[in-house]
Amino acid sequence: MFDYGFNSNSSSGSGYMSTFDPFPRSLQGFSDVLQGRPVVSQTLVLDAEMGELVKAPARVGKKGISETKALAALKSHSEAERRRRERINAHLATLRGFVPCSTEKMDKAKLLAAVISQVKELKRDALEACKGHLIPTADDEVKVETYFDGTKEGTLYFKASICCDYRPELLSDIRKAVDSLPLKMVNAEMSTLGSRLKNEFVFTNSRNKNSADDAEATQILTDSIHQALTSVLEKGIASPEYSPRTTLPNKKRMVTFFDSSSSSS
Repeated sequence: MFDYGFNSNSSSGSGYMSTFDPFPRSLQGFSDVLQGRPVVSQTLVLDAEMGELVKAPARVGKKGISETKALAALKSHSEAERRRRERINAHLATLRGFVPCSTEKMDKAKLLAAVISQVKELKRDALEACKGHLIPTADDEVKVETYFDGTKEGTLYFKASICCDYRPELLSDIRKAVDSLPLKMVNAEMSTLGSRLKNEFVFTNSRNKNSADDAEATQILTDSIHQALTSVLEKGIASPEYSPRTTLPNKKRMVTFFDSSSSSS
């Protein structure tokens, strides 16, 4: 029979009890509850070297990962917004170059309105400068107009033009259309600009001024010219063999297309 005493104040007793107590600190949380203090949940793990339970190291949970992703997304959004503003400012600087020097400070709406007005004015100036010159435009079109030469005979002339993209059979089709008209061709010119081509013709019906006063006959001839050239234009649009790669040299030139002495009846 053994008899032993325990002194709660002795250090040896404390060490002795801790040896047989697998949870030397497990009652601390219970004591906190009894004293009304808040309890923080903690995870304990067994330390193989020390042979006792210790607090598990803190780990970054899903909340921490979400916060990291949110910060990265916010940074990416800020960079994208900064690049967008830089592009807008660059475009606005380009637009300001179209507007004549002005001391007035304009916002974006006024700047756009000023640029549109300036571009329209430049387009009008370009069209005015092209008057009297055979320069292809960007629009596919056929025009026919009549005029008198101002002589005593008062010969009636028809001035016609066709503007379109070049294609291999275009000149042949134009020649066939012109030959089908009951008119005499006195002049023809052609100009090219890149892939665009424009032909201009002058016809006469060899009538004197008195007989040319017949408005109905003149209108019939005008419609015939317009219809013949329009058929050439429509054939090019509908042709599946046409390829935009088949183009003329990128320069403007003037040549005589038909012999001015040729005629068709």
